[in-house]
Amino acid sequence: MLNESLIHRTLNTLALLPQDKVREVADFADFILKKYEEEVLQKGIEKLVNQSKTYDFLKDDENLYAVEDLKEKY
Repeated sequence: MLNESLIHRTLNTLALLPQDKVREVADFADFILKKYEEEVLQKGIEKLVNQSKTYDFLKDDENLYAVEDLKEKY
């Protein structure tokens, strides 16, 4: 119910604003929505990558080189 009352209050406030300010609010809302969609997409990609078994073969791979193998250390 909180979400609905907040939307109702925002719509009442928007009704009091001039057209150019309403357009600014609409642009900002679009920006927030795109940002949220990108965040959801990013989290989905991260989840897919974390669940992927593509590089599991590297877990069993032996370490071919050690720090002692370096000729120069920076």
